[in-house]
Amino acid sequence: MIIDTFDKTTQEVLKELEKTQHDFWNISRTTAEFLYNLIVDGGIKNVLEVGTSNGYSGIWLGKALKKTGGKLTTIEFYEKRIVLAKENFEKCQVDDIIEIKQGDASTILEYLPDDFKIDLAFVDACKKQYIDFFHLIEPHLVVGGYIACDNVISHAQKVQPFLEDINSNPNYENVVLPLPAGLSLGKKLRG
Repeated sequence: MIIDTFDKTTQEVLKELEKTQHDFWNISRTTAEFLYNLIVDGGIKNVLEVGTSNGYSGIWLGKALKKTGGKLTTIEFYEKRIVLAKENFEKCQVDDIIEIKQGDASTILEYLPDDFKIDLAFVDACKKQYIDFFHLIEPHLVVGGYIACDNVISHAQKVQPFLEDINSNPNYENVVLPLPAGLSLGKKLRG
């Protein structure tokens, strides 16, 4: 198991956070391991996360990005969650490659600099806004890059407009993976 390759502190932090998974709407360990492998195996360097929460997924993304020499930009609205995430990132020694942006995700995404490039976008926030997030992320996603969205099976009705949109977009190939909450994985084929 991947978690066994992490230092003892990181293992302890992740196991503690897994106990509060439902309170903070964290992804499952299975989904975290999938994203970790996607980053490491693909040599992915520039990751954007929408929905930091307490930092559980960010730790996994950060550990993978340490291996590829990449960095994570993560967006969270709630200050209390940011405080928790910062503590967890520091304990797990990934804080040096993570930038946290506080505020409304749509607003932050709308004002990303033109030269902000994304190899992988991981979206785990307000499900009804997935379609909006997709359109705001899309111009920054490199060809060959991925947009991964969690909860597409557990919250199928709320994310339906997004799934219909990305599935009908000829520039994308999208699959829904049967991970615990359902993970949509879209690959950008052309610009």
